[in-house]
Amino acid sequence: MVDKPICPTASRGKFLQKLQQREIDVQACFQCGRCSAGCPVAEYFDLSVMAVVRLAAYGEEERLLHSRTIWLCAACETCASRCPNGIEIAGLMDILRELACRKGITAAEPRVAAFHQAFLASVGRWGRVYEMGMIASYKLHSGDLTGDLPLGLRMVARGRLRMLPEPIAERSAVAEIFAGKGREYER
Repeated sequence: MVDKPICPTASRGKFLQKLQQREIDVQACFQCGRCSAGCPVAEYFDLSVMAVVRLAAYGEEERLLHSRTIWLCAACETCASRCPNGIEIAGLMDILRELACRKGITAAEPRVAAFHQAFLASVGRWGRVYEMGMIASYKLHSGDLTGDLPLGLRMVARGRLRMLPEPIAERSAVAEIFAGKGREYER
């Protein structure tokens, strides 16, 4: 499961408090392995889903923030649906990605991180995803300018991608969420 000994650090309690604030109870895991067994993308991970939960329970924040697994998780919720203790594992992965971004840690999968940032920036600006803007941002940051150009052109031709954004009426509410107002969750 885990390839090196786990040594709890002084920041263990602080990290676990961050998870508790988000109602992620990694301490409830008894390592049944159902999460890892059901994960459709587990073969690409450097840590099994079960190992991520266990390392989180031990407070191994730095090790988790540098893993490929947090960036490759598809957030399909298969793990959570199989968990007998109802641990919100996709939420845990999201928190770990957020922490890695806040700490300026270079993502183990840079293209996934570029997509993640483009998606969040689009939602933060428009209140929902503006696909053309998100795709443009992702393409510029990932360096893959023409990788799926034929598909994109077909989608535009069929009206599947809107040329102009359609912001939601209450963009200020979304802006408050992105600004962190009312959130106790800190670095």
